[in-house]
Amino acid sequence: MALLLRPTSPPSPHLRALLRRLLSTGAGPFPSRMLPSPRSTAAVPRLLFGPRVVAAAAAAPRRNGVPVRAFMASTTASEAMHEKRVAAEYTAANVQVLEALDGVRTRPGMYIGSTGPRGLHHLVYEILDNAVDEGQAGHASKIDVVLHDDNSVSVTDNGRGIPTDMHPQTKKSCVETVLTLMHAGGKFGGSKSGYSVSGGLHGVGLSVVNALSEALEVTVWRDGNKYRQSYSRGKPTTPLSSITLTGETSPRQGTSIRFWPDKDIFTTTIDFDFNTISSRIRELAFLNPELTITLTKEEGHTVQHNEYCYAGGLVEYVKWLNTDKKPLHDPIAFRKELDGITVDVSLQWSSDSYSDTVLGYANSIRTIDGGTHIDGLKASLTRTINNFAKKSKTIKDKDITLSGEHVREGMTCVISVKVPSPEFEGQTKTRLGNPEVRRIVEQAVQENLTEYLELHPDVLDSILSKSLNALKASLAAKRARELVRSKSVLKSSSIPGKLADCASTNPEESEIFIVEGDSAGGSAKQGRDRRFQAILPLRGKILNIERRDEAAMYKNEEIQNLILALGLGVKGEDFKKEALRYHKIVILTDADVDGAHIRTLLLTFFFRYQRALFDEGCIYVGVPPLYKVERGKQAHYCYDDADLKEIVNTFPPNASYHIQRFKGLGEMMPVQLWETTMDPERRLLKQLKVEDAAEANVVFSSLMGSRVEYRKQLIQEAASTISMDQLDI
Repeated sequence: MALLLRPTSPPSPHLRALLRRLLSTGAGPFPSRMLPSPRSTAAVPRLLFGPRVVAAAAAAPRRNGVPVRAFMASTTASEAMHEKRVAAEYTAANVQVLEALDGVRTRPGMYIGSTGPRGLHHLVYEILDNAVDEGQAGHASKIDVVLHDDNSVSVTDNGRGIPTDMHPQTKKSCVETVLTLMHAGGKFGGSKSGYSVSGGLHGVGLSVVNALSEALEVTVWRDGNKYRQSYSRGKPTTPLSSITLTGETSPRQGTSIRFWPDKDIFTTTIDFDFNTISSRIRELAFLNPELTITLTKEEGHTVQHNEYCYAGGLVEYVKWLNTDKKPLHDPIAFRKELDGITVDVSLQWSSDSYSDTVLGYANSIRTIDGGTHIDGLKASLTRTINNFAKKSKTIKDKDITLSGEHVREGMTCVISVKVPSPEFEGQTKTRLGNPEVRRIVEQAVQENLTEYLELHPDVLDSILSKSLNALKASLAAKRARELVRSKSVLKSSSIPGKLADCASTNPEESEIFIVEGDSAGGSAKQGRDRRFQAILPLRGKILNIERRDEAAMYKNEEIQNLILALGLGVKGEDFKKEALRYHKIVILTDADVDGAHIRTLLLTFFFRYQRALFDEGCIYVGVPPLYKVERGKQAHYCYDDADLKEIVNTFPPNASYHIQRFKGLGEMMPVQLWETTMDPERRLLKQLKVEDAAEANVVFSSLMGSRVEYRKQLIQEAASTISMDQLDI
């Protein structure tokens, strides 16, 4: 029976999965396959964060018997490279002309982002987006996505079906044309095309998926017939066949694409993550309330099945985002259509939130870098609230004006625009550039928000009170910020244990380890390579900024130390990577519950204070070993229980060996810490990326927010999945 997901109940299953993912980036109190062994660097599925094992660099000189990082190229190497450049010839014979889809197979990352898990899932999104475009055009109401147990994926819709007649230019069937030729599709002609609004613009999605699949099958139901054709690596292997439908099936229409990704292209195991794909489907279902999307995963004799249908659209989306918050009012929602452009907005303020969440979409595509629709929303919102504040005399001083940050504090907003001819900046479609959209959005927000707040004065009073409190906190924080700006890291004497800086002044090659306590800090300082590794010890657990306002954050000494040491600047200001003192920030905590909590507090701080750190790939988690196994003069380091079992199984049955369980970094000798956790040649680092900002926002609010009932429910539900022998007590 299908499980109908509704945002009014807490999303416990996915939160449970995300909790395990969030808290198992380092060694935890129970085994976690999230920790790859030194002999395996297989990628893992990603949900909230995408941990990526950072491979060791090339062989380097040795220091005290262990390899160290080298920064200077040798003369011999330079001469060899010079000879190589001189010897290389570049003539017409070196120029290759790639035909059809060969270019896609040669440079797949250009079209799908990567050949790892992210690119693998992007194939599903390309086909799914085509089906959603049929729904946006009003021709499809149902989409079925199936993750088959043979590592293939099928996407089926009940739209119009790909045309099957002969194309006048290519002299091939239209099906074969869109599957084998780049820039072939029905979305180029604007109002004269087959789609008035669509996310696909370039006509490359379907053909790219075909090119990167070792096999693909297309089935089309159209005009009372069923058409089928098979492909392999972008080339047809069978002609387009057809059979006539009879009886109840004759009116059926739609398209089904089933593909098997090419193992020669993708660098990781072909494994589609159910939670990753369900997150994208949930988002599309919120944005397209007329659609019902199902997701099924076949695993042997078991089947996992979810159905997503949100008739409330963006209102339900905002409610889902604010599941664990205390809203000040019901979601405000409105729509405006002008000049063929449709604007949908839903927003809600919460009393227990001190940051804003603004999600923008253009033709159901997430614009993570904003655009004219986001600019118009923020400008109109700030202007409208300020107008009300002046009229109500909430702000008596005429020279004081609420800034955008004050107005948006605690606000959750989703804006979706449908634009017939969208202008995205860049191939990745992460920023909308249509200037006319800003004007329409500003007009829509001002008209509808003004009307709503005039009819609901109690809501207006709550919003103005929240904004005024944000202004007061901002003024208090300003004084604290000035203190932060005026301080110098080298002059600060209040850092416990003090920052042990590195010799290098080049942030690109410098890295800082944030460790807990003086004990771990002492070992790390002695074991590091002083040339490029800095150590910042923390005194216990830092402030949970999810529950505190900006003024309290800036007054906290540990937070000040972090901001000063890293060169983060001030919250709300544009992120400048060049101002960072280290481009690699490594969180290194103990392999226990307290260490996991400190790591989570630090991730909350980075996510809320400067989310761009994740986008720039600056945040890492160090993975210390859990065990040391000594047998004779040999020592083996194991990173989880499976790794330990694998090592022990290599010993003879009567072998004598000793197992040491590391519970804290302070238990390690400096040489051990260097060899296992800090040496770039041998360590394991996980780079954290935010794959889904909306889901990440929900998780941080749930785990770190002020409401405890959802965490209590999460713990109760997760308790049944853990056996007592796995607890480290």
